Amino acid sequence: MVAKIHLRHPNRRGLLRVGGLAGLASVSLRRSAWAAAETTLEAIRRAGLVRVGCEAAYRPFTFREGGNVVGYDVDLAALLFAPLGVRVEMVDTAWAGVIPALYAGNFDLIMTSLTYTKERVQRVGYTIPYAEATQELLVRASDAQAIRSLDGMAGKILGVKLGSAGDTMKAGLDAKLKAAAGTGFSEVKTYDDHPAAYLALAQGSVDGVINTLATLTQVTKDAPGRYAVVRDIGPRNWAGIGVRKEDAALIAFLDARITALKASGDIYALQEKWFGIRMDLADHIPTLS
Repeated sequence: MVAKIHLRHPNRRGLLRVGGLAGLASVSLRRSAWAAAETTLEAIRRAGLVRVGCEAAYRPFTFREGGNVVGYDVDLAALLFAPLGVRVEMVDTAWAGVIPALYAGNFDLIMTSLTYTKERVQRVGYTIPYAEATQELLVRASDAQAIRSLDGMAGKILGVKLGSAGDTMKAGLDAKLKAAAGTGFSEVKTYDDHPAAYLALAQGSVDGVINTLATLTQVTKDAPGRYAVVRDIGPRNWAGIGVRKEDAALIAFLDARITALKASGDIYALQEKWFGIRMDLADHIPTLS
């Protein structure tokens, strides 16, 4: 199945927490009459088309390569909608406004690793998880045997990006480390961006860097033999497919398709292709406090 690509907006993923969530309050005031109606499977069949909102600058979920948008989500969307015999159109959208754009009718669903948060679950209809979004630890490959869990970071230096999930987690991880190993991090160094933290790791200034699992798989892929990923560092989190709350039939269809692709192993084959790992997918939407 071929995905037609629209290239509309640059990467603004980091602004979703501010601009996107603030825009959600006015979504209902800006819905078009078309968007307010339920999107049925029959309507998708008749159109011969399903439109997927994405950010085409987030490897390996959706990104540009040779003029096309490719990635895990592109391949997965084709498998998900294959039973309907429709074309998949990937609509490249500024991430900061992706949820308002969904309710404005710009597309039928959102992919590109839309993680579960308490605020989003209240406003968006979600499927069960299709990708992992857990924060994990990047270490030097030479330290992979010594640092096999969080306990291995006792007395070592952690690197985090300012304002990132890792930055938010550092105090809790330090407390967990002290409780388990008797000693916390010797120091936590903060960087303006993750590439600077990775460079510090390579140079020996820090011993581990926290970021999402999907992103870290790309770091290891881009620098073979230099780094390794340590799993089960933070609490598990996942990404689901987002649709409008009223599109219950579409949610049920997608849940059934994800379940079927897990049973067949096809979704794990795509994960091996794009991430180099098989992800642990929960069967239900996580409970968020």
